[in-house]
Amino acid sequence: MKRLMLMRHAKSSWDQPELPDFERPLNKRGKRDAPLMARRLRELGEKPDLILSSPAERAIRTAMVVAEEFGIPKKKIVEYDDIYLADVELLLEILRGLDDSHKRVLLCGHNPGMTNLCNFLADLNIENIPTCAVVCLKIAIASWSEMGQASGTLVYFEYPKKN
Repeated sequence: MKRLMLMRHAKSSWDQPELPDFERPLNKRGKRDAPLMARRLRELGEKPDLILSSPAERAIRTAMVVAEEFGIPKKKIVEYDDIYLADVELLLEILRGLDDSHKRVLLCGHNPGMTNLCNFLADLNIENIPTCAVVCLKIAIASWSEMGQASGTLVYFEYPKKN
């Protein structure tokens, strides 16, 4: 059994429209929501064994906040260029290549990839995973290489404005 947490990056700033999309930082709300969601993950007992992140500024900053909350060294965050704007097939390829010693993995990325992957893996119909939301799936597999359509079950869907 594996656990996969899909986390969309926190809200990004549009204060500098000249910045390339890849370089957009977190805005005020994003800087508030990322620690909130990291604490919520800790309260749920979800310490990841591994954090994978898009290297885009807003995603890696969100991943770093989660790592900080759990005392995970920043060097333990694995950045994959391919996560940036990846589709389901590319995200699956990354996940299927993971070492099976990892039981709980947090993937921090972007929409529409996060929403589409979630729906594909758990046969859900979530319209949109909002910024800084986390969807946790329980995946009934022994090896990450076995991950496929409808192999997951929704454990929870948490987002900053919930409750």
